[in-house]
Amino acid sequence: MAEQFHYPADFLELLIDTIPRLVRSKKSVILFFEGAGVEPADLAGVSATLRTSPDSISKFEIARTVLIRLNARGDMGLGPRRGVIRRVVEFEDFESCWDNERLKAKGLVASVREAVNRKDAFTRMQQEREAERDQAQAAQREAQQKTARKRGEIEDVKNRLFALFGMDNQPQERGRLLESVLNDLFRAYDIHVRENFVRTTPEGSVALEQIDGVIELEGTIHLIEMKWLKEPVGVADFGSHLVRVMSRANVSGIFISNSRFTQSAVAECAEFLNLRTNFLCTLEEIVNLLLREGDLIKFLKAKSHAAIVDKKPFLEILS
Repeated sequence: MAEQFHYPADFLELLIDTIPRLVRSKKSVILFFEGAGVEPADLAGVSATLRTSPDSISKFEIARTVLIRLNARGDMGLGPRRGVIRRVVEFEDFESCWDNERLKAKGLVASVREAVNRKDAFTRMQQEREAERDQAQAAQREAQQKTARKRGEIEDVKNRLFALFGMDNQPQERGRLLESVLNDLFRAYDIHVRENFVRTTPEGSVALEQIDGVIELEGTIHLIEMKWLKEPVGVADFGSHLVRVMSRANVSGIFISNSRFTQSAVAECAEFLNLRTNFLCTLEEIVNLLLREGDLIKFLKAKSHAAIVDKKPFLEILS
């Protein structure tokens, strides 16, 4: 038992009834408390009474006076209170008791041990509950921090994306920045991503193809193509993207464009669905998604399912 503030009333009475029976003399009761670490100041009064008028105080009155003083000390008396309990529960030399008190003393020590064990079990359960609560609170704080970080990352992506619409005089730079902005958007939603990269010949001297990005959605790898064009996307604009997708096993594709898609391009992509999943997306859709604080993963899944199930490579989602 390690009561932080005081002995409960019933336990206090149990100690008062027990300790005097463990020793034979009044002086031995004081020595018992000294051995438990009780401060001399808490023993001074009973020690003085014992010296001047020993018949006026009993062993039980000595125990009561000292234990009540320990209780009154609050946190300051925590160490001695624990020391008293330790001395009682570890007590084994019952030969020091009076013969007629020996059995009574053994029974009282057993009662103290039982009370301590109950308290320790309760304390352990309480500590376990507090640990579980702390873990739950920590997990909640972590989730809140993660949500805040995600919100901040998405807000940053939104601002950077919106800024691209004002770069009409820097088309090449805008195209390059679009790749990093959208890859950061995927990352903010915890979609596994690989940045844009160039595949070269074994000796590295010739570029064979450039991939704008790679994500994993529902366990499938998707190659990302990102374009910023003045005119609607035609068949010729995404032909190379379809070739890159077809040249890899078990890979799907996503084509993202700032402009819309021609009917012929959508039809060609629909025919392509017989071979591989590929769907189309506009920046307008992504802008609307960011403005309404939508879920990018649900958005992409809806488009993918429309391509696979309904053979619709361009399911436009604006709301």
